Amino acid sequence: MKSKVTLKEKVGTKIIYAVLLVCYYWMWARQDWREYYMAIQYAIYGFTILFFVMQAVRIGKYNKEEKDEMAIQNLRRTDSISLKIMIAATIIIAFACAVSFIDGRMTGYALVGMIFVLTVIRFIIFYVMDSKGV
Repeated sequence: MKSKVTLKEKVGTKIIYAVLLVCYYWMWARQDWREYYMAIQYAIYGFTILFFVMQAVRIGKYNKEEKDEMAIQNLRRTDSISLKIMIAATIIIAFACAVSFIDGRMTGYALVGMIFVLTVIRFIIFYVMDSKGV
């Protein structure tokens, strides 16, 4: 891990945070129980701790490096686009909940799913913008 930490890597690791959020919501909101769920939960807990330790090291290294100004500008543009997508998706989910198409638990799944999808879209948009040098 002696390579330089890039902004693409930092944006890409947000996908793992979103996957962990979906996993934790599943653990909190499920209504059934199987024997193997405990093993899945322990694996998620262990991965979370390991991932946070690795991220602390990488982020500390990133903060000591020189910043790429073009990539930072591209990230700001990407965040602007992502915000507009998030607002539209949240309005759709809120409307579906208000007219009783979905219940509270499914609304939660829709919200964490939206966060996951938005994180992937954000990474793709940033990757394309940064690769093309827009």
